[in-house]
Amino acid sequence: MDVDFWFDPSCPLTWRTSRWLVEVTRVRDVSVRWRLMSLSVLNEGRDDDPENDPEGWLWGPVRIFAAAGEAATERLYAAWGTHVVEPDDWTGGPRALAAAGLPAALLDEAGNPGWDGAVRASHAAGVGLIGDHVGTPIVRAGGAVFFGPVLARVPPAPRRAGCGTVCCWWPGRPASTS
Repeated sequence: MDVDFWFDPSCPLTWRTSRWLVEVTRVRDVSVRWRLMSLSVLNEGRDDDPENDPEGWLWGPVRIFAAAGEAATERLYAAWGTHVVEPDDWTGGPRALAAAGLPAALLDEAGNPGWDGAVRASHAAGVGLIGDHVGTPIVRAGGAVFFGPVLARVPPAPRRAGCGTVCCWWPGRPASTS
């Protein structure tokens, strides 16, 4: 099954969901396409700012990811969530880029609005499937499109293929809590 996963790299809860999805790929025939969305774009024009981002720091990570390119997204996202713990503190950025095999100079792209068009286009593709009343992540799996799940922790890895909590929410999979 092909899965599209729209995410904003500044959201730590979405990163946990991505780790769950990586575990799903280890026990199910699932291929993931990692796609960007932006909480900055999502919140444009709203009276309230749920991310409390008046300075626009949420733009930085999505620009870095856009500059890194789609081929590097999966490995950069795995490293980013490990090394960049707080959305507004990128001191772990150089370590994340190094772990992903990418040049530290990509951090300079955080301030480059030249990437915003690509970010907006990817964001629009995801939000266009479900509406702008949701956040990150947006998942398209087969014919189903949904927001979330938003996870407080990554479910434990399965003990054998097809079992465990890792797949309990997967479309077409019976609930399991073993």
